[in-house]
Amino acid sequence: MNGPPSSSFAAFDVSKSDRTDALTVVGLTVTYRIRGRDREVLQDVSFRVRRGEAYGLVGESGCGKSTVAMATLRYLPRNGKVKAGKIVIAGEEVHKLGADALRSMRATTVSMVYQDPGRALNPSLTIARQVSEAFEATGLARDEALHRTLEMLKRVRIAAPERVMDSYPHQLSGGMQQRVVIAMALASNPALLILDEPTTGLDATVEAEVLDLVAQLRAELGTAVLFISHNLAVIGRMCERVGVLYAGKLVEEGATQDVFARPRHPYTVGLLRCLPTAARNKDSERLDTIAGALPLPGSITQGCVYAERCRLADERCRREAPPPYRLGAPHGDQMARCHYHERAIELPHAATSPAPSLATSAGAPSRGSSSPVLRARNLAKTFHVSGAPLRAVDDVSLELASGETLGLVGESGSGKTTLARLMLGLLSPDAGGALELDGAPLAARVTRRSDEQLKSLQIVFQNPDSALNRAHSVKRLIGRALARFTALRGPAIDERLVTLTDAVRLPERYLDARSRQLSGGLKQRVAIARAFAGEPRVVVCDEPTSSLDVSVQAAILNLLADLQRERGVSYVFISHDLHVVRYVSDRIAVLYLGRLLEIGPAAAVFDGPQHPYTEALLSAVPTLPGDGASGEPGRRARIRLAGELPEPGAMPSGCVFHTRCPRKLGAICEQQDPPFVEAGGDADPPAAHRIRCHIPVATLRALQREPRHDDARDPTNGSDSDDASRNAS
Repeated sequence: MNGPPSSSFAAFDVSKSDRTDALTVVGLTVTYRIRGRDREVLQDVSFRVRRGEAYGLVGESGCGKSTVAMATLRYLPRNGKVKAGKIVIAGEEVHKLGADALRSMRATTVSMVYQDPGRALNPSLTIARQVSEAFEATGLARDEALHRTLEMLKRVRIAAPERVMDSYPHQLSGGMQQRVVIAMALASNPALLILDEPTTGLDATVEAEVLDLVAQLRAELGTAVLFISHNLAVIGRMCERVGVLYAGKLVEEGATQDVFARPRHPYTVGLLRCLPTAARNKDSERLDTIAGALPLPGSITQGCVYAERCRLADERCRREAPPPYRLGAPHGDQMARCHYHERAIELPHAATSPAPSLATSAGAPSRGSSSPVLRARNLAKTFHVSGAPLRAVDDVSLELASGETLGLVGESGSGKTTLARLMLGLLSPDAGGALELDGAPLAARVTRRSDEQLKSLQIVFQNPDSALNRAHSVKRLIGRALARFTALRGPAIDERLVTLTDAVRLPERYLDARSRQLSGGLKQRVAIARAFAGEPRVVVCDEPTSSLDVSVQAAILNLLADLQRERGVSYVFISHDLHVVRYVSDRIAVLYLGRLLEIGPAAAVFDGPQHPYTEALLSAVPTLPGDGASGEPGRRARIRLAGELPEPGAMPSGCVFHTRCPRKLGAICEQQDPPFVEAGGDADPPAAHRIRCHIPVATLRALQREPRHDDARDPTNGSDSDDASRNAS
């Protein structure tokens, strides 16, 4: 029956849940002491994680997800305290434990994996020492702990575990570091594992490997998981139930399938609509956005906390805080704190308006003009690592048309950022490479480029904190770029600055603010405004949205599309998120070990046929339930790549991908570098779809249409290779 319960949504039997649940949180209210005043950052939060269950906690940055984890482990900072509520882990009430009992619980019952494994590992200790300490904390002797360490590293699928044990954290990739941290967390066989954004910053294949590992170990050990993330697709894949936090309140909860299929709160609806999907691209549909920002902690005293951002809100919402309505759903009860939960799915879309004009001259060039704005020929870059040569970019040639977006994809270490830096002149290419801008030679080094060339090629970095001077105001940051790249002076600069900030939808009140006072989304808008100060021809976007919430990401992607339509600017867009790449890109280039393996129109690359490496990348991408348009990665069975990237100085002969390829033919792949072949279609270069592979295109197409079963094949057993060999022959 629909309607609010008699009290909190946590009207379940608390005494019973203490015994049967891995985690029970009842009425949790947490405050932080800020400027002499207690501000509530969590308000009456209640949920349970059953033994062996995976529970997802989602919401924007600042909504309180990590505070829930910190309160659960009693890791709150000094200015934080639990004002009310109860937290029970495996039958033990956390806030009644003494120091020794709490230490024992942290050592044996609950473990946590943080977002950044590099910061969780001690850089001065070997992996063996750090992981063995986790076993020693459970009471094992040193020798036994080292033995168990080796077993655990094998269990988390780390290749060459003996070598890894003797390594230091900085000698491992991000994915390897995360697996080490998971090994440490599982040393005590905990009843509850808390994962706080464990895959943020990882590329698609490594993320998929980490998620596979968590799912496998959870099945083996029966460990309950509290999974905190702003990646809704990851939550959809990993968790049976999900809770949605907003401004410190749990606004919706239920079975993941129910919440994602028919959300009952406007905030959940908004989050889901922000996501790029297979059916959308920048030319066909703008992403929906959530207007406004989170309220300041403690600032909402009455009414619904989401009312100021909700397009369904009325006076009732601003006057009366909605109770937690409980609703029947196909997979169990669903809760929503919304007076109009039955109409939430009908939430009107955000009103769209074009970006204010940035034009200062004649109209924008049209997309796809005959002559490319940027051309790279035979670019290569070799570094020397520990005395061994590392070919980071290997003989890459490509073109970029005016008004076009070229997406660069590939695993970490594939050469994407190195290629971008070669284009920008931040690195010098090896002899034999050449760059052209509008048909004219472009100097290899940025220090030798003219002012016109400098302003024509700009970059937006992944982390705006590292690109913006924290001590300077927004007005000074953008104003310096205007003074450097335009002939404007005095009041004209101020006028142009206002136009720029309007174009990136940065409110004028932030002009005098320092970058350290801004949110991540606002900082990225400042970085984009600065990049557009000189009317660039090409902007390199290096992971510009990877650290942003989905709501902020949608606004930034819409902004980039608006600016491109208006000015005809071209983008080189680098990202691990293949959903985002598909949405923004006209063409996609796939790199592996610095080698270009595939390039073509976005739809052709995603819909196939694909290079086996591209096929594996796409299969690794998690998607939301029901997002299954043709070519969508979520419909593909997972293809697991064997082994790690080759070490520096050990570049494979023949096809660079043959050491990990699940469709390897045999000796020809090991001995001969495959040429580019046309993958179909009538498009002329540079819009043609080309694949560098020995397997004929028709065979690739047939193989990739065959149904695959996710766990039926071991990528190291050669079964796929045998199939490919038979078909190719």
